[in-house]
Amino acid sequence: MNSTPAGAECSIAYVLKGFPVLSETFISSEIHRVEKAGINLRLFVVKPRDQREHHPVVDRIQAQPDYLPPTSPISETSRTRWLLNNAPSFVPSFSRALRRKPTGTLGAIRFTLVELVSTRKSLWSWPKVSCIRDLFLALALSDRILSAPDVRHLHAHFAHDTTTITWLAAMITGLPFSFTAHAKDIYAARLNPRDLLRRKVNAASFVVTCTEANRKHLSAMANGTPIHRVYHGLNDDFWRFSQRSVLSERPHENLRLLAVGRLVAKKGLDTFVEACGLLDRQGLAFEATIIGEDDDVGDNFSVGEDLRRRIARLGLEDRVHMLGQIGQAELYDHYRDATVFCLPCRVLENGDRDGIPNVLLEAMSCGVPVVSTPVSGIPELVEDGTNGLLVPQDDPEALAAALRKLHENSDLVSRLGHAGRATVRERFDGDILSRYLATLFERATA
Repeated sequence: MNSTPAGAECSIAYVLKGFPVLSETFISSEIHRVEKAGINLRLFVVKPRDQREHHPVVDRIQAQPDYLPPTSPISETSRTRWLLNNAPSFVPSFSRALRRKPTGTLGAIRFTLVELVSTRKSLWSWPKVSCIRDLFLALALSDRILSAPDVRHLHAHFAHDTTTITWLAAMITGLPFSFTAHAKDIYAARLNPRDLLRRKVNAASFVVTCTEANRKHLSAMANGTPIHRVYHGLNDDFWRFSQRSVLSERPHENLRLLAVGRLVAKKGLDTFVEACGLLDRQGLAFEATIIGEDDDVGDNFSVGEDLRRRIARLGLEDRVHMLGQIGQAELYDHYRDATVFCLPCRVLENGDRDGIPNVLLEAMSCGVPVVSTPVSGIPELVEDGTNGLLVPQDDPEALAAALRKLHENSDLVSRLGHAGRATVRERFDGDILSRYLATLFERATA
C-alpha cells in the first residue's frame, strides 16, 4: 500500500470513463460538491476528451482531469492488429508497475488471463480483447497513482468497464477501491458477464448507488460489503438558477408539454409522442417540446429518427418540436415556460432502465408538475397524486388522460408544482448528500 506520512494530505482518485460529459451533470456536480466538503480529488479519465462544450459547474472544479493513453476502437480492426497498434503505448507503464509492485501486477495479469478464458462464448471462440484493454488502462492508471503518494483510495463511476479498470488498479497498487453504480451498468447482464458484478461488489470497500431500488438489488449480492444509497440531488447549476427564481403561477390557456432526456428507448419518448397524438385527435390545444441528443444510433436503429417519423405519421409537425442538446441556462428557461413535464420511462427487455432521471429533479425544482412511470427508483421521488402523477409504462392512453387531467385542473397543477419543489428542497439537497459521500471517503482514508 502507498505510504503517506502521518498528517499529510491525502486524496481520492476519481476514475471516470469520460469527462466532462454534457449528459452527466450529476457527476460534475458531485465532484464539485465533494471538493467543497473538503475532500481532495484527483481525476483520472479513461477516454480522451471529445467535447469542448461543458456546463458551468465544470469551471468550479479544482481538480484537473488526467487523461489515460487512448486506445483505438476494438471493432475497427483484427485482434492481432489491435494489440500491435495499442500495446506499445502501455509498455512503459507495465515496466514501472512490475518493478514497483511486482506481486500486484502479476496478480492483475493472472486475473485478466482467467477472464480471457472464462468469458469465451465457446471452447473455440476468440477471447474478448476488451479484457486486455482494461488491463492496459489499469496499468496506466496504476503508474500515475503510484507517482501520486497522496492518493489513498480509488473510486469509480459506473459499474462496468470503469470499475473493472479501477479494480485491477487496486490489485496492482494495493489500495482499496469503491464505486458508484447507476442503472444500466448494474441491470444489463452483458456489461458484467460471468457474475462479474457480484465479484466487484464483494471486492470493494463499499458501494454507492443512487436509488433505494438499486441498493436492494446490490445488497442481495453483497457478502458484507456496505451498500450506501446516496441520491444525486439537484445539479449545482440548476440549484443556482432556482435560488435566483421566484415560483410564479403559470397561465393554462394552452397546455405546454416538455420532455427532456437522451433519445434512447428507456426514456419512453415514443409513448409521449403517441399520447400527444391522442390529445390532438381529442381536439386539445397544446404544444410539446422534446429536448435531448440522439444517442441510440447503430444497427440501423435510431430512437431520434423513429420519433421524427412518428411525429410526421401523426401529423404533429406543428405541435411537437425536437430541439436536440441545449445549454443549461436555455434548458432552465424551457422548464420555467412549461405547464407539465413528462418522461414516461420504461424497463427494457435487456434490463436497462433509469434510476431516478435527474431531469425530474430539475423540472420539480422549477415548480413544474411531472408525469412519469412507477419504474425503478422514480417512486422514491414522485408520489402519485402528492407531488406528481404516475402512469403505467408503455400506456399512451393513460399518459394522455393524466396530461388532460392536469390541463383541466389548474389547482392540481399548482399543488403538484409546489409540492414537487418542496420535495427537491427537503430531500434532494445536493450539498447535504455530497457531504454524506465525503464522510465515506474520510472513513476510507482514516
